[in-house]
Amino acid sequence: MTARFGQYAKYLILLLFSFLMLYPVFLMISSSFKSNLEILTSPLGLPHSFSFENYVLVWEKVSFGSYVWNSVYVSALSVFFILFISSLAAFYLSRFSFRWNPFVLFFFMIGLMLPMKLAILPLYMIMLQLNLLDTLTSLVILYVAGGIPFAVFVFYGFFRTLPTELDQSARLDGCNSFQVYYKIILPLMKPALATVGIVHLIGVWNDFFYPLIFLKSEELSTIPLGVLTLFGEYDTEWNLLFASLTISSLPMIVAFLFASKQFIEGLTSGAIK
Repeated sequence: MTARFGQYAKYLILLLFSFLMLYPVFLMISSSFKSNLEILTSPLGLPHSFSFENYVLVWEKVSFGSYVWNSVYVSALSVFFILFISSLAAFYLSRFSFRWNPFVLFFFMIGLMLPMKLAILPLYMIMLQLNLLDTLTSLVILYVAGGIPFAVFVFYGFFRTLPTELDQSARLDGCNSFQVYYKIILPLMKPALATVGIVHLIGVWNDFFYPLIFLKSEELSTIPLGVLTLFGEYDTEWNLLFASLTISSLPMIVAFLFASKQFIEGLTSGAIK
């Protein structure tokens, strides 16, 4: 009886947390089909009719398509370079011993202790000297630099769980170091890649701070800055706001659905230690 009660209590708690997580998403999507007046008069109710007019207005009137493209460009490049550079660095640190190995690893770990936002003024001056202010390249550089420490930490722990006999067997077959990494190690680290990739993708996609500081041109704005333009000084078009939030959420939902299996496997198989 006690075991059955515990089972029911567990399911009840899971159901409660699922509701708390999913209801705001449901409310956002349903509100994106309402008119502004309907949202103000019946914020929690279902829309009287489903129309994609709000999505068309957001895409054309607010030029939301350019914001989406800018976010896709910055996010894709940032995550790619984070995964590529960090996996190579962690592979070398975990598979090769040299005098400064502990120091280099500690150098990467310092990046986990010191938030980059504390150095925003020096970073701004560096981008100014490099003529990279008001460019998407500046955002990619900042995100890659800020994401490498965490990625190296995760990949290093993952590589330490892989037997070195795999490397030795590949070298006996004539593989060099990069071929060992590319042909043997890389296929095995898909869970770790998915874990790090999704974590950084969500962070870059939703970041508001760096675009606000380093971008000045409206045509270069990312989604968070684009959503900000929908807030008026005296009035807010809530229907367009909810439509834009729904559009901005869809890529992250799709990305997670595609990589969810690898992501969960990465969390449960020792990718993060």
